[in-house]
Amino acid sequence: MNERTVIQSIAQPHVVSLAPSANVYKAANVMTDASCSSVLVIDAKGSLLGILTEHDLMTRVLAKGQDPQHTRLVDVMTPKPYSVPPDTKVTDALVMMMDRGFRHLPIVDAHEAILGVFSMRDAQPLEVNNAMGLSEFGDQLNDALA
Repeated sequence: MNERTVIQSIAQPHVVSLAPSANVYKAANVMTDASCSSVLVIDAKGSLLGILTEHDLMTRVLAKGQDPQHTRLVDVMTPKPYSVPPDTKVTDALVMMMDRGFRHLPIVDAHEAILGVFSMRDAQPLEVNNAMGLSEFGDQLNDALA
């Protein structure tokens, strides 16, 4: 069986995005309306500047007592997020995400057009198991070579 790519696996092919000057309250509403857990922050030309996730809302806004209506995305987003091309295998994307500690990965083509966002929730259990095995193997190999 051929392994799926990130573009084949995403639940929502549309891109949910806002300008960096938008406030966190707007981002939370957009994410709620779209039933998604992240919003991409893009400039007027459509270039990816950052990402804001549910986790960011919790840790960078709510837990710090920030006012969502007066907090701009540019001030709390993760800037310059890692991204992958659409032909990236799901297992490879998951290993990257596990090793670096994030749950969302923008999908960007060779022309830097944003195609969507891969989330860990888009992966199937077998893909997660394979990725966990590869990640653990990599950790063991690094420990042996250290």
